[in-house]
Amino acid sequence: MCGIVGYIGDSNVEKVLMQGLDSLKYRGYDSAGVALYDNGNIKVFKAVGKLENLQNKLSALSDDEKRASMGIGHIRWATHGSATEVNAHPHLSMDGNIAIVHNGIIENYKELKSELEAKGYVFKSQTDTEVVAYLIGDEYKKVGDLKVAVQHIIPRLKGAYALCIMCKDEGDKIVVVRKNAPLVIGIGNGENIVASDIPAIISTTSNIVYLNDDEVAVVKKDSVEIEDLNGNKMPLNIQKMSIEMDAISKMGYKHYMLKEIYEQPNIVRNLLCGRITNVNAPISLDEVKISRDALKQLSRVQIIACGTSLHAGQIGRYLIEDLVGVATEVEPASEYIYRKNTTDKNSLVIAISQSGETADTITAVRQAKEKGAYIIVITNRPDSNITRYADSILNVNAGIEVSVAATKSYTAQLLTLYLFAIYFAEVKGVSLDRLPSIKEELVSIPVKMEEVLSSDADIEKKAETLSKYQNFVYIGRGVNLPTAMEGALKLKEISYINANAYPAGELKHGPIALLDENMPVVSVLIPGHISYDKTISNCEEARARGAKLITITSSDDKELEKLFDVIIRIPVVSDMLSPLLAVIPFQLLAYHISNFLGKDVDQPRNLAKSVTVE
Repeated sequence: MCGIVGYIGDSNVEKVLMQGLDSLKYRGYDSAGVALYDNGNIKVFKAVGKLENLQNKLSALSDDEKRASMGIGHIRWATHGSATEVNAHPHLSMDGNIAIVHNGIIENYKELKSELEAKGYVFKSQTDTEVVAYLIGDEYKKVGDLKVAVQHIIPRLKGAYALCIMCKDEGDKIVVVRKNAPLVIGIGNGENIVASDIPAIISTTSNIVYLNDDEVAVVKKDSVEIEDLNGNKMPLNIQKMSIEMDAISKMGYKHYMLKEIYEQPNIVRNLLCGRITNVNAPISLDEVKISRDALKQLSRVQIIACGTSLHAGQIGRYLIEDLVGVATEVEPASEYIYRKNTTDKNSLVIAISQSGETADTITAVRQAKEKGAYIIVITNRPDSNITRYADSILNVNAGIEVSVAATKSYTAQLLTLYLFAIYFAEVKGVSLDRLPSIKEELVSIPVKMEEVLSSDADIEKKAETLSKYQNFVYIGRGVNLPTAMEGALKLKEISYINANAYPAGELKHGPIALLDENMPVVSVLIPGHISYDKTISNCEEARARGAKLITITSSDDKELEKLFDVIIRIPVVSDMLSPLLAVIPFQLLAYHISNFLGKDVDQPRNLAKSVTVE
C-alpha cells in the first residue's frame, strides 16, 4: 500500500524516480507525485490516476524546469481523503520549506492537526501526511536542522509510517525514518536511493541497508549515516541483494499474474528440494527452531492471517488436525487483535503474510508474543517487519510477486503448511503409517501442476463463455472449501464480479434462494472424500433451480457430463493434496475472465499488494 522512492546523485533524478515508482505499482495506488530539488527550490508535480498521467505532466516540462540534484516520489493508495491532486503526495510544510512523502498511517493525526491549527496553521488536504509535514516544519523553525527536527517529532507520532523528507535549506541530503512500515536504502557509487521495496532499487544498485524502527538515516550523495532518536550512531549494515532482474520482468507474458501462475510448479519443486529426500525418512525442516520436546507439549495451534493467506491457513487447520490431532483455530488477524483471546505459553501461533508487512497480522503476532506464545511466521519476505517477532521463519521462497492478486505465494504458503504438518506429525509420532504415501504424492505434484497448466487454452475458452455472468456462487467441502473461497476471491478481486463461496452443505440453508439461470454455481469435486456424493447432490439441487453448473474435478466419470455444463479436469490426486491442483484452474478462470472484460489484471482497483494499515 503506497510506494516511496527518494534519490540523490548525478543521474537524471526525474527518470530514476519515475522508474522506481513504476516498479512499485504492484503495491496498489490511485495517484502519484514527485518533488524535485534544484538549487534551493522544491518543485512538486502530482496527478490522479495512473502513473502515466504524472509522466505526461513531466514530459511537458523543459529540461530546466525538471532539472534536479535530488528528489522524492510517491504512489498513493487513498486512506485519509479521496484520490485528488490536493491529497496526493508529496506534501509541503505551510512555508514550503519541507517536502515529505509517507507510507503508512498516523493514528493521532487529528490531535496533532488541532494543535497546529491552534498555532495558526491552515491545512490544504485531508491527509495525515500533511500534518507530519507541518509538524516537521514547525520544529525546524526552532532547531534549524532537518535531522534533529525529525528526531524530535517522531516520538509524537502514533501508528505505522515510513517517511522520506527534503528541505529547501539543506539541499545535500534526504532524511528518512521508519516504524512498522517497509523502507530500504540502496548504496550506490556517487548516488544513493531510498524505496519502499527492492524492485525500485535493483536497477540502481545491489547493495542495500535495511533501516530498523525508529532509526533516522541522513542520505547524501556519497554517504549514508544512521542514528537512533537520541542521536546515537548506528552501524551501517550493507547487504548484497540476491534478486535478479527477471524476477520483476513479465518474461513475455501479457500480465504478471499469468507469469506467476505458470511459475508455480518450479516454486513447489524448489520448496520440496532437500525437504523430502526419502519418503521413509523424516522430513527436513530445520527452519523450525522450537525444540522437539516443546513442540510435543503444545496443546493448541492458532493460525492468523488475512485475505488469500487466510484461505491457506484454513487448509493448514485441516492438515494439522487430520495428521497431528492437535486442536487448531484459524482467525482473521483483523478480528484477533480486537477481542480477548486465550493465547498463552502453550500456544503455537502460525502467522501467514505474503509481504510480511500486513499491519493486522503484525499487530496480532505482537500481541501473541506478549502472551508467551511460540511464533512461526510463514512469509515470502524473510526481511520484512513481521519476522522481527518470529521464533521461527518459514520462507516460502516464491520470489517477488508483482501482481496484486496472490497466486504463486498462495501455493507456496500451502506447500509450506503441508511440510510443517508432516513435520509436526513426525515429531508427535502420529499418522506415521500415512506419511510415506503423502510425501511420495507431494513429490509428484509439480508434474501434475504442469499438466493442469497445459490445459490453459481450454480453460480460456470456457472462461470466455462465463465472462457474461455478473454473479457466481462457489461451493466446496472439507479441505477444498477454502479452495472454493480462494477461487471466489480471485474472481471478485480482478474482474469485479460478485462471487461468493459457501460450504456446499449450507447452500440449501439460504443461498439457494439466489439461484436461477443467471447464477452459475462452481464446485470442487474430488473422489475419495466421504462428501463427494453429497456435493454432487448439492449440485443437483442447484440444477433444479436452473443454475448453470461448473466443476473442477479429478474424476473421469462420464456421468458428470450429464449434470455439469462446464467440466475442468485435473489429474488424479488424493483429497488431502487436491488443493494444490484445484486452485490453479480457479486462478486461470479468474485471469481469463478479467482479461476478456478488459480489466486491469495486475492492478485491480481499490486493492493494494501490501496492506500496511489496520
